[in-house]
Amino acid sequence: MKIGNKQFSNKWLVAGVIVLLALVAGVVAAPYMLTSAPAEGLIKVRRGTSTATICDSVRSIEGDAFGNRVATLLGLMNADLSRRQGAYRIDKGMSPFKAARYLKNGPAVGIKFTFNNVRTIDEWCDRWGKVFMGEADDMRKLLKDSSVCAQYGKTPQQMPCLLIPDTYEFYWDIEPAKMLERMHDYYEKFWTTERQNKAQQLGITPDQAVTLASIVEEETSKADERGKVARLYLNRLHQGMKLQADPTVKFAIGDFSIRRLTVPMTFTPSPYNTYRVEGLPPGPIRLPEKTTVDAVLNAPQHDYIYMCAKEDFSGYHNFARDYGTHMANAHRYQAALNARGIK
Repeated sequence: MKIGNKQFSNKWLVAGVIVLLALVAGVVAAPYMLTSAPAEGLIKVRRGTSTATICDSVRSIEGDAFGNRVATLLGLMNADLSRRQGAYRIDKGMSPFKAARYLKNGPAVGIKFTFNNVRTIDEWCDRWGKVFMGEADDMRKLLKDSSVCAQYGKTPQQMPCLLIPDTYEFYWDIEPAKMLERMHDYYEKFWTTERQNKAQQLGITPDQAVTLASIVEEETSKADERGKVARLYLNRLHQGMKLQADPTVKFAIGDFSIRRLTVPMTFTPSPYNTYRVEGLPPGPIRLPEKTTVDAVLNAPQHDYIYMCAKEDFSGYHNFARDYGTHMANAHRYQAALNARGIK
């Protein structure tokens, strides 16, 4: 009996040790399995970046405690992240274990790229360069390369037509040339047969419609007035009149902060200055919204050929069919500018 009792006691001792070890293991493992990332974070990784540097990025976003645990686990996994490239999203609430395993083997995610209220190619390239791995200057050179532009049937001045403001999703490491291909795909999807037919009926090409939309959008911030303004410019085009659009002069000068255009300004030499040149400029003066392009394509019929900002500074315009009425409108607006001391 003594021998049996001893064997029985040994079994309980072993069982107790196992339970104790399991408890200890659970306590040790708990921070790695049960704690969670305090915030969503995007870890951007260039090929060749060391695992240690990537862990520093995790610490900078998720804090030292979380980052240290991820680093420990990656070390235990003998992970080499130097061959990884892309953007990797650590979701809020993700455990260090899941984060480490994801950084080691998980897929890169796409990045949302939203742009609007952009005037120039340079500005768009700068925005692009701040979001993606590529350099803004590389994208800028591509967009201004005549041979590249010709592949898309455009001149460098027309390339802004490809860049339709919207929200897109691309991988962080997308190459500039691939980005242009994708933007061209979206451009072609936008220009449906219906839209192309509408442009043709107006006597303009799709790119001319975008160029006109860019002027309209600079001319008025009022969405409900854009179609009316577009038709006015179309009327002038069809009558062989110069557009004399103030925003094109500001673009030619390179200063959109000008509030009061002077006569000498209208003589600025530039192919974009529609006070000097006939027809439309060689390309857009901003990247117009899709809704503005549609406002051009669906411009309501009227016979106005003159307009002037309203003297109440509401942002709307007074329209006129004859020069005399237009000058009366212009004098009221100029008097309002003088009263406010705007030069």
